[in-house]
Amino acid sequence: MRWFLNKIFGWSSVSRLMKVGKIMLFAISLLYVTVVVYQNVFGYKMLDTINNVPSIESNNQQQRLLKHHMLNITGDIYSAYHVERTSVTATPKPTTINLSDIFITVKTTKMYHDTRLALLIKTWFQLAKEQTFFFTDADDIFYQRKTNGHLVNTNCSMGHFRKALCCKMSVEYDTFLESGKKWFCHFDDDNYVNVHKLLDLLKDYSPTVDWYLGKPSIASPLEIFIDNVESKSMHKKISFVFATGGAGFCISRALALKMMPIAGNGKFINIGDKIGLPDDVTMGYIIEYLLNVPLTIIDTFHSHLEPMEFLRKDTFKDQVSFSYGQIKNDKNILNIDGLDNISDPTRFYSLHCHLFPHLSSCSKS
Repeated sequence: MRWFLNKIFGWSSVSRLMKVGKIMLFAISLLYVTVVVYQNVFGYKMLDTINNVPSIESNNQQQRLLKHHMLNITGDIYSAYHVERTSVTATPKPTTINLSDIFITVKTTKMYHDTRLALLIKTWFQLAKEQTFFFTDADDIFYQRKTNGHLVNTNCSMGHFRKALCCKMSVEYDTFLESGKKWFCHFDDDNYVNVHKLLDLLKDYSPTVDWYLGKPSIASPLEIFIDNVESKSMHKKISFVFATGGAGFCISRALALKMMPIAGNGKFINIGDKIGLPDDVTMGYIIEYLLNVPLTIIDTFHSHLEPMEFLRKDTFKDQVSFSYGQIKNDKNILNIDGLDNISDPTRFYSLHCHLFPHLSSCSKS
């Protein structure tokens, strides 16, 4: 080939053509490598989180905290992408999740320390003592010791009204951000949490993707009216779905970071004030409406708003959360054998020993 080209174009022309060909081949190779690297690194959804958050002004402390948390998870994102993805367009498999990756919060109040809080400490808290924190509204040295320092005084007002609820949720959320954990799971003090099943659930979802897991308490999206300042339209009707806090919900770290410019550093309270609704509804408003991340409904979360007696005993092991309460004049409790209703009016002790009969506390009872 070189002899043929030499005959037609001459030796100097051939040399130039060969050099040009090598340069073009090198350029094409470099372009290909650049495209592949760009897709692998920047094409992943979570690495765009900072650029995609709404342009709400945040202070320098928030910026530093956001960058700090992004650095904490970037390594996990990158390794998960390269090790577990089968192709550039495939859905990433969930990263490995351990119990230590979950930040479990329980909202309570001083009035319920000796009843609801004491019950949880004796039951499922024993299975997640390092991961679970109780957010209350007063100091309590006794239960601070019982929980090994996991009782957090939010300094919020006492009572079950909107302002106090949003205040506590705001502290829960900000504390999660500081924890560096991969999952934020909120429950109420009338929930029994099946810790093992919660862990199994989260293993099916990646904390590096936007996930809002929970269960609504109403059959259709909530419709509210808000004032739209940008379009100068008053009383604009919007709708969104929210996970009821009474059943519990979980938020991935990716989503929590995306919420940060809007809700971090106490701003969650301001949004609750703006729409005039409780903490769980405010959370749904931020996630579903402002950030356009849909709720993934998990049927194994349960609140006191559901009839507990309809849960079958053979399915208890598959449920993530349970509750108790009162529907009209009737007690809303699980239908389960075990201790009598006087010794165990909530049925949580009986449930605990049904799920974990090998525990020493259950064998004694």
